[in-house]
Amino acid sequence: MVSAPHEAMHRIFQEYPGLISQLSDVLGLALPPLVSAEPLTVDLTESEPLERRVDTLLRIETEGDGPFLLVVEAQGKKDPGKKASWPYYVTYLHNKYRLPVLLLVICQDHATAAWAARPITIGLPQCPTVTARPLVAGPHNMPVITNVAEARKDLPLATLAAITHADNPDVDAILKTMSVALRDTPEAIAGPVVEFIAQGLGNRPAAQQWRNLVAVDLSFYTSPLSEEIRDEGRVEGRAEGRVEGRVENCAENILLILDVRGIEITDTTRDKVTTCGDPELLRRWLANAALVTTSDQIFDDEAPTDR
Repeated sequence: MVSAPHEAMHRIFQEYPGLISQLSDVLGLALPPLVSAEPLTVDLTESEPLERRVDTLLRIETEGDGPFLLVVEAQGKKDPGKKASWPYYVTYLHNKYRLPVLLLVICQDHATAAWAARPITIGLPQCPTVTARPLVAGPHNMPVITNVAEARKDLPLATLAAITHADNPDVDAILKTMSVALRDTPEAIAGPVVEFIAQGLGNRPAAQQWRNLVAVDLSFYTSPLSEEIRDEGRVEGRAEGRVEGRVENCAENILLILDVRGIEITDTTRDKVTTCGDPELLRRWLANAALVTTSDQIFDDEAPTDR
């Protein structure tokens, strides 16, 4: 069964084809500027009953060097069968379209990434006939983005980075950075980012952290995830425990956002935030935390901006 993280790791390239250019430094790949991208059928099945499908296939147009095919495979674990499938994909597509083929594998753990990056040879050991060398993006080479300005600069890259670092010990700070970066972003742009990250986290503990951030920081969005969270909140909000949990999460998020922005948190601020039991007041302080230049300013009715 195809998992949500699997879908997020390759479908993000369908939404943002230009990601392949943004990954140039990560992959050590020099590409000319992209002009356009066209999705192609992912079905590579021939007349035989053996069915073969890639995850995402795009025809990329570039300036000067002409078009090439980008195959994106999401790999959640080691799969010996892929060592036979990947060379087939490359040779089949090259024969069908007569275009260069780039194979990119997206992973979420170091072991799978190291396995996927190994060259695949077909033929005699002393004289291989075909060699496939997948490019791999994963936690070993994707940036850990905890700077709001850096995330805003390139949201698709920051989104993929967050997905590939789903198991990173600092994932809470990464997700908080993304939620803050999206606060001033038009809904049409932020919506897909919210959903891709939710998919990419799957059923990991960090998925609940992202849901909390979407519910609090991005409460004005109407994405499927945010609507689902609001429906849950309307049902669970009747319980006193839900209110207490919301207060605790909001207080933690206020301190986290100040920390991520590099703002020193005074003892007075920390005590006032952690002892406050008013959800509406905490939400106001949370909004201020994204704008202030000192931690004590979150309590001002009109918080100054640093932009």
